[in-house]
Amino acid sequence: MNTKPATEAKQSLQAQVKEWEATEVAAFLAKQTEKKEQFFTYGGFPLKRTYTALDIEDRPVEDIGLPGRYPFTRGPYPTMYRSRTWTMRQIAGFGTGEDTNKRFKYLIAQGQTGLSTDFDMPTLMGYDSDHPMSEGEVGREGVAIDTLADMQALLDGIDLEKISVSLTINPSAWILLAMYVALAQKRGYDMNKLSGTIQADILKEYMAQKEYVFPIAPSVRIVRDCITYCAKNMKRYNPINVSGYHISEAGSSPLHEVAFTMCNLVTYVEAVLETGMRVDEFAPRLAFFFVCQTDFFEEIAKFRAARRVYAKIMRDRFGATNPESMRLRFHCQTAAATLTKPQYKINIVRTAIQALSAVLGGAQSLHTNGMDEAFSIPTEEAMKIALRTQQIIAEEAHVTEVVDPVGGSYYVEHLTNEYERRVFEIMEEVENNGGTIKLIEEGWFQRHIADFSYEQALNKQSGDKPVIGVNRFQEPGEVADLETHPHDPTAERRQIERLQRIRRERDGVKINTLLDDLVAVAKDEKQNIMPVTIELVRAGASMGDIIERLKSIWGTYREVPVF
Repeated sequence: MNTKPATEAKQSLQAQVKEWEATEVAAFLAKQTEKKEQFFTYGGFPLKRTYTALDIEDRPVEDIGLPGRYPFTRGPYPTMYRSRTWTMRQIAGFGTGEDTNKRFKYLIAQGQTGLSTDFDMPTLMGYDSDHPMSEGEVGREGVAIDTLADMQALLDGIDLEKISVSLTINPSAWILLAMYVALAQKRGYDMNKLSGTIQADILKEYMAQKEYVFPIAPSVRIVRDCITYCAKNMKRYNPINVSGYHISEAGSSPLHEVAFTMCNLVTYVEAVLETGMRVDEFAPRLAFFFVCQTDFFEEIAKFRAARRVYAKIMRDRFGATNPESMRLRFHCQTAAATLTKPQYKINIVRTAIQALSAVLGGAQSLHTNGMDEAFSIPTEEAMKIALRTQQIIAEEAHVTEVVDPVGGSYYVEHLTNEYERRVFEIMEEVENNGGTIKLIEEGWFQRHIADFSYEQALNKQSGDKPVIGVNRFQEPGEVADLETHPHDPTAERRQIERLQRIRRERDGVKINTLLDDLVAVAKDEKQNIMPVTIELVRAGASMGDIIERLKSIWGTYREVPVF
């Protein structure tokens, strides 16, 4: 191969850039200086004035590749949105199952194509609604789910074979999955036609969100059991969303969002492989959940790099041979942490920019935040505007008609390469220092998240990070003219009444026998916890029944503070 023409072209371009900087750029700067001496992405990557072919010359062409082909930099599918628009999945959850069911049906009527469910704090933490710890929190930040009867109310009148259902929950995730399975079986559905996701990613809770119950080892075992159960019984269902979103919302950099998520992924895959299951038996249904911040091009590069990193991990580290096992699919949510109370209506603009970035980055599913979420659970009007934002991008903006339209951009490709390089560096550092679980226990991840969060707080305070309405273009004396979503004070009473009725009507002897079986399964690492949990919820066991019994053998987790 004759490399002389390529070498000459490179030298010519280098000379052009040098001459341009020495003449036109220098002359312009003499008249008008740039706003800063050095520019950075939100995540801290230094930015050049402009990018050329010189900035991506060391990257093999195959690392960019084609959509739907390894390493999937340009998208997981060859035709992307030309064949199927991303799932529009607005999250909802408040009050009782009946209350949230009404919101689901409203959003479906507005054109939503997937359901996403938020749960209240007692449900997240495995407390029944009548537990003393639940007082005042039932149905407040999400829907309350205690028993299978609540799941029936939540999904009443909704065909689970025709719409995917995402359940955003972690420490008690497997119990809600068991309820979902029991409900589907009761209705006579084909389990292999069900689609959706249980979040289940518990490791990021110890890193970031802090909603955990059990120690790390049994918690990872539960995740393992969800993955293996679904791989064998629910071929279209995603048993986990490995989630960077909450890592970011806790304050991390976009780089750490991806790198820490991949560290968690490796831990889960290794746990499943230890059961004897082959990687290609379960990896095709692994899914991810990322945030989309406001640094438009950085987020696009972040998503493209995440796909490439995942493909290389699954093929080179775990020996996957099925392309489906290397194809990263992700749900995305616009960044709740960027929403402001001052001038709250401009949150619509923030959300639109973030949503467009997610689409150009190749998301498979998207939630757009309501303009009023800085105040409370969004109103129906706010959710409709958020959904319409997605629909405008999908139907009017023409950005869906070309796959990966930013592919080949010198800047985006360079930043994609930088993200991949740094993610692998961080993963290597984690492994060299004892692995993910060890470093969680030592507070290593938590410290990195806290440090970046603190740095950004200082930048906002100083004005170095502009936030319109907060530290730029403020409106003194502004009064927010909005109606927020009302909390129904009857929700707690209604929820507790149903729970206590279920307790009176169920077979207590059968429940106790099954709880004993649960303990036996939990003590045997080789058994899967899902089947007995499904039997328990079908018999009327509550979330609290199951969690409290397992606390008796596993105990609970307390984080060691890191300063």
